[in-house]
Amino acid sequence: MKRNADSVVVLDFETTGLSPGNGDRAIEIGAVKIKNGIVIERFQSLMNPGKRISGFIESYTGITNKMLTKAPPCKEVMRDFAEFISGFDLVAHNASFDKRFLDAELKRIRCNYSGDFACSMLVARRLYQTAPNHKLETLVRLNRIKINGDFHRALSDAEMTANLWLSMLAKITDKFNYQTIPFAIMQKLAKTPKLSVEVFLHDAST
Repeated sequence: MKRNADSVVVLDFETTGLSPGNGDRAIEIGAVKIKNGIVIERFQSLMNPGKRISGFIESYTGITNKMLTKAPPCKEVMRDFAEFISGFDLVAHNASFDKRFLDAELKRIRCNYSGDFACSMLVARRLYQTAPNHKLETLVRLNRIKINGDFHRALSDAEMTANLWLSMLAKITDKFNYQTIPFAIMQKLAKTPKLSVEVFLHDAST
């Protein structure tokens, strides 16, 4: 079944570090479920990784060790989250990072997911080629998207990424006369050479 890009779960992890391969764990998950371009549900939870986080991560995220001692364990949160994303494709800003943690945390509890990933950052690099950079905060300000909460908190980042994603879909729809945009088109766009973006989107719409 062909799935559309306006029906996805946009997610964001906060973590103890950069790589689950080095023993890093998730400490917060935030996600926004979009159906036919409308936010229908949200998911947010801190999770206890079973070890202390560094002072850098505390200051970067605002999440403290004290907060995490009261949080449910990762396995409990991730079981609920696996249910939340069931049947939906997934979007994240710098998706390779979030996918690594999603895969690692779900592997620990022997859970799978069926959706594919698309990266809003890679898509933005094709659509906003003159932007000074493609960090979430820069793109949110560039597109005059409402800033919800604090950057580097999972649900806030997921909400803003969702709004950026919908803004990019609207930009493509308006310029190239799409009725609906298949999710697979956004995945391909993320890998299209920058000089070929206009031709790709024009050809894909016909």
